[in-house]
Amino acid sequence: MSDDSTGARAASLNRLRSLFTNIEGTKVTLIGDTMLDRFHHGFANNLNSTAPVPVLKVTRTEESPGASAHIAIGLTSFGMNVAFHTSVGDDEEGKSVVSQLENRGIETSGVISVTERQTLTKIRFFGSRESLLDREQILLQADRGPSTDLEGAISDDLTSAALANLKDSCALVISDYDKGVVTLEGAQSLISSARESGIPCIVDPKLTGLDKSRGSTVVIFEKRGLSLLTRRASSNNPDSTAMSLIEEYDWDGILVMGGIDGMTLYQSGGAISRFDCMAPSAEQQIGMHDAAAASLAAALGAGLDLVDAALLASAACDCVLSANTGEEYIDKDVLGLWLDELSWQMQISER
Repeated sequence: MSDDSTGARAASLNRLRSLFTNIEGTKVTLIGDTMLDRFHHGFANNLNSTAPVPVLKVTRTEESPGASAHIAIGLTSFGMNVAFHTSVGDDEEGKSVVSQLENRGIETSGVISVTERQTLTKIRFFGSRESLLDREQILLQADRGPSTDLEGAISDDLTSAALANLKDSCALVISDYDKGVVTLEGAQSLISSARESGIPCIVDPKLTGLDKSRGSTVVIFEKRGLSLLTRRASSNNPDSTAMSLIEEYDWDGILVMGGIDGMTLYQSGGAISRFDCMAPSAEQQIGMHDAAAASLAAALGAGLDLVDAALLASAACDCVLSANTGEEYIDKDVLGLWLDELSWQMQISER
């Protein structure tokens, strides 16, 4: 990194460190699909007698809200107010999501409970060898959710409620898992309204639904997603693919998450910024998308530029990678300490 780049990165870290005192009480409008993450932990000491699969002796089970609900928790932990719009089923899983959100001080009046509908639930089984290994690894993931599409009237109601909250929001976040909350028409009306009001819009889209994100400030990709789109374009240059996508969908930028390979920010106009992964070890990756979305909303909502916002997202994802499990949430204290550590490492490297 050049001296100019080092100085710019240090200045960016200073701005980010003071960010959390400036955004206290500001409002973010968030709309998207919600799920419940359920984690079973235990010991896998033996194989099943009739099949070559491990038998998990469950010792602990935990649940936490995921997807857009995870973003809501992250934004709230930063001290921001969240106007949250989503739907859950009227089952025990949906009630668990709502209850946990309320326990964290998140307003749930914008959460619609749909009669006779299952809440999307991701069930993960983690195991280790008893007395031999401390570190768990995932053995299996099972998904359970609704078998029918969400009614269009419910999606329309959620969009209308989100539009009403935009007027006094500093940022808009759209988290799309293609489960019906975010429709093409709804997403485009929200993004159009946000742009007219000068409100930054952060979208975490499905690759199959990029049209929903057209015109947004920044979209979030994984490295493998950009690689897939690069191959589809019959290219071997992800940088050129990213720039073509920015032009095609009228984005200001793309933030590409690479996990241990760091992050890359592509901006309209051709600028490319790369952020190395500074996590001391990579333990897990559950929640990286949500941490990135919350960080981008906080920084852009406070008026910082895309480079500053991407640096904050990179720091948040480093914290996620270093977490013991995906059940841990990144709050402003944890993220603040990590920013301090990055600043200290930069000072040491300059000596």
